Amino acid sequence: MQAEDMESSMESPNLEFEYGDSDMLTAELSELYSYTEEPEFALNRDYFEEDFRSHARGRRWTELTVDEQRTYVMRLLDALEVTDRDKRLKVARAILYLAQGVFDECDTEVDVLHWSRHNIFLLYDMGIFTALLELLSMEIDNSQACSSAVRKPAISLADSTELRVLLSIMYLMVETVRVQTEDDRPEWRAARETFKNELGSPLYNGEPFALLLFTMVTKFCSMNAPHFPMKKVLLLLWKTVLFTLGGFEELQQMKVGARERLSLPPLPEDSIKVVRAMRAASPPASAMELIEQQQQQKRGRRSRRPLVKQDSLDTYNERDPFKNDDSRDEEDDPEDTDSGIEGEVDPLDRDVIIQPPPPPPPLRPPTERVNFPKGLPWAPKVREKDIEHFLETSRNKFIGFTLGNDTETLVGLPRPIHESVKTLKQHKYVSVSEIQIKREEDLLQCPLSLGEEEVEETPAEILYVGMLPSLSQYVIALLKLLLAAAPTSKAKTDSINILADVLPEEMPITVLQSMKLGIDVNRHKEIIVKAISALLLLLLKHLKLNHIYQFEIVSQHLVFANCIPLILKFFNQNIMSYISAKNSICVLDFPHCVVHEMPELTAESLEAGDNNQFCWRNLFSCINLLRILNKLTKWKHSRTMMLVVFKSAPILKRALKVKQAMMQLYVLKLLKIQTKYLGRQWRKSNMKTMSAIYQKVRHRLNDDWAYGNDIDARPWDFQAEECALRESIEKFNSRRYDKNKNGDFAPVDNCLQSVLGQRVELPEDFHYSYEMWLEREVFSQPIQWEGLLQNP
Repeated sequence: MQAEDMESSMESPNLEFEYGDSDMLTAELSELYSYTEEPEFALNRDYFEEDFRSHARGRRWTELTVDEQRTYVMRLLDALEVTDRDKRLKVARAILYLAQGVFDECDTEVDVLHWSRHNIFLLYDMGIFTALLELLSMEIDNSQACSSAVRKPAISLADSTELRVLLSIMYLMVETVRVQTEDDRPEWRAARETFKNELGSPLYNGEPFALLLFTMVTKFCSMNAPHFPMKKVLLLLWKTVLFTLGGFEELQQMKVGARERLSLPPLPEDSIKVVRAMRAASPPASAMELIEQQQQQKRGRRSRRPLVKQDSLDTYNERDPFKNDDSRDEEDDPEDTDSGIEGEVDPLDRDVIIQPPPPPPPLRPPTERVNFPKGLPWAPKVREKDIEHFLETSRNKFIGFTLGNDTETLVGLPRPIHESVKTLKQHKYVSVSEIQIKREEDLLQCPLSLGEEEVEETPAEILYVGMLPSLSQYVIALLKLLLAAAPTSKAKTDSINILADVLPEEMPITVLQSMKLGIDVNRHKEIIVKAISALLLLLLKHLKLNHIYQFEIVSQHLVFANCIPLILKFFNQNIMSYISAKNSICVLDFPHCVVHEMPELTAESLEAGDNNQFCWRNLFSCINLLRILNKLTKWKHSRTMMLVVFKSAPILKRALKVKQAMMQLYVLKLLKIQTKYLGRQWRKSNMKTMSAIYQKVRHRLNDDWAYGNDIDARPWDFQAEECALRESIEKFNSRRYDKNKNGDFAPVDNCLQSVLGQRVELPEDFHYSYEMWLEREVFSQPIQWEGLLQNP
């Protein structure tokens, strides 16, 4: 395995990957369908043409005027109302064919996407989505289908046909409307905003659409509906949340707007742009690589040059690392030699400075890297409590007493301390979260004088209010699915079967069919991981901006459901092979498979896979999971210690072999927060990693992450820290969302008649069993009437 790791490290090139909210539209559409669903494309077309032929009299769909197309869609909409289940399914398949772009009338993939877009906006305008939603609710509540699926020993595609058709149309509508293009008509742009508001508002049965999908997830994970096509549900849930709440760039704009409203200074930089401009570092060398390098050095093929002394950290910063003006030399010390791509030595990973080596031939145009900032990429930040802690330590040392939270009085402190405080204040950063926490403390202390808080009904707020009663169930269900789909998970008898919407009715009989199904199953799992990781990250980021305690409650549910060890378990594999996995068959991907002639598949062509350097969805998933882990552990001492206890350092260090700047950044962040607890020996033997952390991760001016003072190695009480946090969360939830809030101050009704005359809402099932309830709770209970006469 060491040899395998060494080989992958030696050969790993820079990955030209651009992180975003999602992949290209064609990739996102193709991932909706399993390869075993391929015969259904023709089925959809046949049902459409069978019905359309009688209506259009020899004409094609693309030849009709818009009014004629509207008339036909209205006819389909009426046909969806029929009671016959089979007829309804045929009509739904015809609608799905329209949403897929009437591919039989198209010659190219571009044509398919064009007509798909045109048809979907037409379908939305005619009210198809609302009709589909009613059908979906009926299918979810179909107890007969659920009970027959529970009894079945093996569930296949056939058990979820209706659900898959409905979810596919809804996904195509959400994803196509969500993605904006330059040539969109004005009415389409207006429709996009309307659809976005509808999905995010509690219009569907008094709750947002995402909540219905969350209910499907929990129902599936509780084994009550094992036939639900979970991949499609998760993809639709992710895209719905992405559409209604907004992607990462919209989130950045919302963050800027929130800071302006709170009169906070602007952000020091745009984090999305900084990360995009970053350059990947070469991975730290493994033991096998060092031995190999030592042997090469003994052959003495090259003359050496003395090292340049590192007088200051600016030595590197003053040079442009991308200039191709110097020939490369090797180092004497094998400990400090790094083997990246083609023996490249990356100056970011050295604890001594040499002349910068030439870069490898760029895979992208070099113009993209010209504006890379010289020096460190991030402006340093300091929190208010860091300044307070610094002054408290200084006053204890020089004066002998402290002044609490006073950060202004510097009397009696020496001049260098004045300069330090000035520098710290220059880089002071106040986050939106700190303002929210302070505001919450004030509202709890002075509930009457500050009055009612005005809560803005943002899409994130509406979603949180809907999720709150069953939040822990939703989180546990998502993590169960993530565990079942993780490549490191072993198949267990009690684990959830997530393959209900990929396994065919008849299992494969030839080797080729088995290979195809194997690829399909692996691809299916990868897509589930992608959807869950993106969904969790979006929820955490949006809720954190909306209110810090909403973020904290989701984080705490994730931590209590063992999310931290689960993500570490996910990364405890050969991550390079996961990222370069070729679990896709290009010729079977939609829309390619419906436009082009299908070539004959062979075992060799399936093994070869595609020509891509990496798998976009797997790299996307890895970055998302690392970002989630960062969100959970940031500023949480007890959770950071969990990383140490679970021995995450070697797992994370292996992930640095992936030469992609954004992924390396989040790995280095996770290593930075735990370096002080890993011991001096670890830091000494991992100087390249320490150097990379210095170069790439933001600095907190008085954070001694690289040294580890005794004060920071304090004992940790996981339970006490989490309980204190839970108490703050519960106070926030009861103050803001409890129906009976301010119970101590609410007026009391003392009139017997009005109290007895109040109408009490009773559940429906109570009407059927109230006689039993009376017998059990009233007639059979002995009542001590004399107790009422005695003084209390």
